[in-house]
Amino acid sequence: MGFEPPQRLTRALGETYGDAAAAEWLGALPALAEEALGRASLTAERVVAPGGRSSLVVLVRRPDGTPAALKLAPVFTRPDLERAALAHWNGWGAVEAVESEDGTSLLLERLHPEVSLRSLPDAKALLEAAGVVRKLWVEPPAGHGFESVAERTERQAAALEPHRADAAAGALASAALQARDELLAGESESVLLHGCFREGKVLAGDRAPWLAVGPEPLVGERAYDLARLVRDRVEDLVAASAGASAARRRLNRLADSVDVDRERLRGWTLFRAVESAARSLAAGRRQEAEVLLEFAGWL
Repeated sequence: MGFEPPQRLTRALGETYGDAAAAEWLGALPALAEEALGRASLTAERVVAPGGRSSLVVLVRRPDGTPAALKLAPVFTRPDLERAALAHWNGWGAVEAVESEDGTSLLLERLHPEVSLRSLPDAKALLEAAGVVRKLWVEPPAGHGFESVAERTERQAAALEPHRADAAAGALASAALQARDELLAGESESVLLHGCFREGKVLAGDRAPWLAVGPEPLVGERAYDLARLVRDRVEDLVAASAGASAARRRLNRLADSVDVDRERLRGWTLFRAVESAARSLAAGRRQEAEVLLEFAGWL
């Protein structure tokens, strides 16, 4: 079968890691996929689309007919860190790695990629999401190689700094950078975090009703991990007549549901929303950026 990468993957890799690096890996992808399939004697069924933004996932069958999912990712996206996090969670709240032979491929248990928490009504989805993410917040393994929240957001803050002068984002960029500085000054937690947790990253499974996938693991405080979830379905919030109050209620409910400080969650939600908006502006997705900035302004 062909291994044509979904459009979302092609676009996201180029935006995040540069067109040259993305093109080189995407060009080698068919051969990499065939090699990984042959190495484990897997039979490919189909490529998951639209798929993720940093890897290709192929639904496969193992030699005994057991369904699985083969995930291929370029080395520069650090799939080794995902492997380490999944091994540490060992199936608790997250997809389980069946086999991992090298640095760029993972054989995972088969979930239901077409059924994520986004298929549920919003209130139910948030309740289920809170139950999943709290399972992931465990002590990191000894000698781990995960970066910290401070390290990850230092790079993001450096990229956000020039936006202080933007007519559209200047005030919010300054507020977001100030919030980050204050949050890091008072940070005391250091647990293992998913790093990119949202409704679309939680899929239906057979071993458990809902399991997290696609971590970008790091260590730090729980409020950082919850911040991306707060703005799920942001387009619906912005379109609603009472969107601002609904967004603040959602933030408070999520904070209370997992015993996270409301103000710390508000600060990280602000920073992560404005940082995402800045990346959207840089990529020319102005409408997406405007939605995120409107949401950030409500906080």
